[in-house]
Amino acid sequence: MTRRLWSDFVSELEPYVPGEQPRVDNLVKLNTNENPYGPSPQVAEAIKTELGDELRLYPPPNADRLKQAIADYHKVDVKQVFVGNGSDEVLAHAFNGLFRHGKPLLFPDITYSFYPVYCGLYEIEERKIPLTDDFEITVDDYLVPNGGIIFPNPNAPTGRLLPLDSIASLLRRNRDSVVCVDEAYIDFGGDSAIALVEEFDNLLVIQTLSKSRSLAGLRLGFAIGHPELIEALERIKNSFNSYPVSRLAIAGGVAAFADEDYFQQTCEAVIASRVTLVEALERLDFEVIPSAANFALARHPDYSGEYLMSALRERNIIVRHFGAARIEQFLRITVGTPQQIALLLAALEEIIV
Repeated sequence: MTRRLWSDFVSELEPYVPGEQPRVDNLVKLNTNENPYGPSPQVAEAIKTELGDELRLYPPPNADRLKQAIADYHKVDVKQVFVGNGSDEVLAHAFNGLFRHGKPLLFPDITYSFYPVYCGLYEIEERKIPLTDDFEITVDDYLVPNGGIIFPNPNAPTGRLLPLDSIASLLRRNRDSVVCVDEAYIDFGGDSAIALVEEFDNLLVIQTLSKSRSLAGLRLGFAIGHPELIEALERIKNSFNSYPVSRLAIAGGVAAFADEDYFQQTCEAVIASRVTLVEALERLDFEVIPSAANFALARHPDYSGEYLMSALRERNIIVRHFGAARIEQFLRITVGTPQQIALLLAALEEIIV
């Protein structure tokens, strides 16, 4: 009955469907691309120091300490940094503040499924650019009139990486709209487009601390770009919620950037496990898309993705299956610990007979 009270456009929205987070004992959870290793011990210590009387106070509205830590780490000016509650919030502000131009926003046909959701929310025309048969982005396909371009790199859910020189080529030939590179997984095998920010004033790079820095539960994301792009995001943020990042998140984020050794060790461990996973899947006759992320997209010629997902679930192992065209045969498998990967592979050997 009360749906009649909704705003006119709400009933037309198709919300994003996140990966499930079941609470099941002894679950092998390989469906949401979380880091299998916990955050740096320094993060917990930093958060503990914030657990005092000051929690009654609002956090610093500009999160200056966190912005400075990010700026120092990536060797940019602090005016080039924006922070938010996870990269999804940063993306939302970018869609709202940088892509509403009355022209279509371009993004791959197989990509992060939040993009069309934001287009619906902010009434942005979208145009999906097909990936190649090998699930690659072809830069030349994006050289058409547009109100912006966005893609993950590595792409999700494919895991394929677009080289930095290809991104630079796109930016050189697309000067009149923002190109947003969504780098949630860049630390697992690619070079960040942050290196191009000084050269291209229409480039916005968005990253998260949820994946490589193991802080999915803390919700921190950031953008780096020209100060005027950052100003647009700040204007949106300060018209929506001027205190977006909590004291605990600021403290944890600063600590995560300070512990470089731990960060490198965990990234290297995930990359090594990815190699193990891919090689083992290929021995089981899976086709695996080359991945520079902390997951693998794979399909078997004799079994549907839906069947394999269900059979794994019966064995307390969950992976992600998408029903979208072109990838309905595939499973997206998060890179877990060596022990989790061993359990997954043993189960697949049982299922595939």
